[in-house]
Amino acid sequence: MPALCRSCLTEFDEGPRCPACRSPRVLNHPELTALSIAHMDCDAFYASVEKRDNPELRDKPVIIGGGRRGVVSTACYIARIKGVRSAMPMFQALKLCPEAVVVRGRMNVYVEVSRQIREMMEELTPAIEPLSLDEAFLDLSGTARLHGAPPAALLARLTKRMEQELGITGSIGLSHNKFLAKVASDLDKPRGFSIIGKAETADFLRDRPVRLIWGVGHAGQAALDKAGIHTFGDLLRWERADLNARFGSMGDRLWHLARGEDRRRVSRNAPVKSVSNETTFHEDTADPEILDGHIWRLSEKLADRLKAKEVAGRIVTLKLKRANHSTLTRRTTLPDATQIADRIYHTARALYEPAAVEGPFRLLGVGVSEIVPASAADLSGDLLDPGAGARIGAERATDKIRARFGQDAIIKGRALR
Repeated sequence: MPALCRSCLTEFDEGPRCPACRSPRVLNHPELTALSIAHMDCDAFYASVEKRDNPELRDKPVIIGGGRRGVVSTACYIARIKGVRSAMPMFQALKLCPEAVVVRGRMNVYVEVSRQIREMMEELTPAIEPLSLDEAFLDLSGTARLHGAPPAALLARLTKRMEQELGITGSIGLSHNKFLAKVASDLDKPRGFSIIGKAETADFLRDRPVRLIWGVGHAGQAALDKAGIHTFGDLLRWERADLNARFGSMGDRLWHLARGEDRRRVSRNAPVKSVSNETTFHEDTADPEILDGHIWRLSEKLADRLKAKEVAGRIVTLKLKRANHSTLTRRTTLPDATQIADRIYHTARALYEPAAVEGPFRLLGVGVSEIVPASAADLSGDLLDPGAGARIGAERATDKIRARFGQDAIIKGRALR
């Protein structure tokens, strides 16, 4: 069975330790050299960047978020062990983990680190499909001859470089399609590398919960539960026609995924019609502070995805679902497209204000559409906010200077307080 040492990148026959460096960080898999579709996901990305830049935080629980938008954007693994999760109200997170250090996010820095990781990926393959700043699909088919190493070795080299040169760790999922690669990347975090081969796909999936399917939200999960579908094994018992009749267009996808089939290609330039994020609350809420926090978090996450895909959107949409499951949708068209979190937030917040009386709400979503290339974004600023244009210009100028001279070339005054 082929094996690979993730520490020194030595390839050898099966064994629990590397014969060259004696490291136990060894991959053993019969299809190790044959698989080429990967998903790379940075480990607690924002929090990892903050710990890298401030060593005093290294062994402490760190939560990214805070301010009047009091909701957790993300948290490090130490805080997650205590129960802290993304989208959680900050007061609740601090009850679970009172010793946590709360850090305001620095999106400009995260974008720059993401750009550096992307450059490393580009050296391996042009077939990269970013999902956000901290994760992407890669197709390394046909790269073994060019680089003189199988995809698994190239991916191990990538995460090793990320850790050594950028101080950021990542987890890899390697398989024969995108669905399974993404599932694999979540199996062993942080600093993980998991493989799902073709031969083991059916056995691997059979008893796994269907919530592993990416894109099936709370409503989709509820519909599957109502149909008695809890595992992939349950899905296999359904005829294709019956799934289509019960779940519409989603039914055909479920039928294929139950068998570990995913024909989507890793597409670098896939056309994007819209980008959105939403969250379903555990309890219906009309609390303006909680809802404001979620609007900010979703806007920030949306900007993250837009920047990763190098696109922007001109139409901002706010989606609210009431306690009785009826949905409110509000949208507005900006003078020009944007990919700036602050601008998306203020636009979505203005859409929320007149709808607030319709609460309580069980779901909140923010999205953008009328997608254009990033080069056409944020050209005119916000006529109702004279300072917006200056902030956007300053952010872009800061990005360029840091890209050329490093992250410490410009430090905002508030960082020195």
